[in-house]
Amino acid sequence: MHWANQFEVCCFLDSNHYKDAYSAYDFIIAAGAHHELKCTTGNAFDQLKSFYSLHKQWIFGFFSYDLKNETEDLHSNHSDHLNFPDLYFFVPKYLIAFKNGNAEVLIGPESILAEIDSFQLKANTQSKKITITQRLSRDQYVQKVEALRDHIIRGNIYEVNFCQEFFAENIKIDPIQTFEALNQVSPTPFAGYFKVHSKYILSATPERFLCKRGSKLTSQPIKGTAKRSSDPAEDEAIKLQLRNDIKEQAENVMIVDLVRHDLTKSAVKGSVTVDELFGVYSFPQVHQMISTISCELNPEIHFIDAIKNAFPMGSMTGAPKVKAMKLIEEYEVTKRGIYSGSLGCISPNGDFDFNVVIRSLLYNAESSYLSFQVGGAITYQSDASLEYEECLLKASAILKVLGD
Repeated sequence: MHWANQFEVCCFLDSNHYKDAYSAYDFIIAAGAHHELKCTTGNAFDQLKSFYSLHKQWIFGFFSYDLKNETEDLHSNHSDHLNFPDLYFFVPKYLIAFKNGNAEVLIGPESILAEIDSFQLKANTQSKKITITQRLSRDQYVQKVEALRDHIIRGNIYEVNFCQEFFAENIKIDPIQTFEALNQVSPTPFAGYFKVHSKYILSATPERFLCKRGSKLTSQPIKGTAKRSSDPAEDEAIKLQLRNDIKEQAENVMIVDLVRHDLTKSAVKGSVTVDELFGVYSFPQVHQMISTISCELNPEIHFIDAIKNAFPMGSMTGAPKVKAMKLIEEYEVTKRGIYSGSLGCISPNGDFDFNVVIRSLLYNAESSYLSFQVGGAITYQSDASLEYEECLLKASAILKVLGD
């Protein structure tokens, strides 16, 4: 991975050896850009269709949350200190995939493997301790959650994902070193490192947004979080409690219904199925409740339109989706940008896999601005103080890496 960072554009996707029937490789590195697509909200998905049809090659990239303004009649007026593109994809010069300890060069000469073995890159040390600031105080957060609960009580929405930003200004980090530390503290099945010139995504996300294998689309929304315990018996009890928690199940099933609705737009009629409901999976910091929904892609629907039809993901918006996104804009104070967007890749045959950009550090090296956001689902049963504590739990791995 240090080798890849000599390029202005590179992407590293790591499954961290999680057993997953949908992962073709343990990890994959794409480096250098033969061709790039960078565009703003408007007709970004159509531009991506044209870009893919022109190259019919592996492409790697990301979707910003604010592409919602293209899929719905919405807008974003909050401040943005990171300034990532709304959509970015590239055709790599080099692509190396690893499986069971073996490397395979998918794009580029075989000799590149020798270059990787011999390449050494000294990591830079951070110039000073990073002080993390919260955009909202605890009291402000609680007040906003209570206001959102009032919307639920009035019947405007059933659930909304409300997020807050943690940030640091005028700081320098070593992105590779930071990502490797994050990936060690919190190894997750959809981890990713993405460098676009001076902008970086350092992601330890456990969540899949959407993947396509053949004609099958699969989405795996996460709703439901519980802390881990170092005591095995207590940890197992916490896991069981999460599995049977009525509030967490209510959050989860509302998002499952929303995802089913989103997939219906692209599915062969009658093919949408819930493969697993309320599955509980364990990660280093947390247990998560994950459901799996799939369908057969209608052959008349372009696979990029299937992505557009499900974007942004229901787990990061709420239900009903459009009203929830309007309230997110009203009550959050920072533009989400890449956070709660998605990064991943599309293969030459039109298969793809995209994560949900959560538990992720975003860094603009040019402006020396670092940011991460955390949030959770607000429902009628939500306790604002407990929701705040859940945010801190979700932020714990990143805070540990930053030494704050």
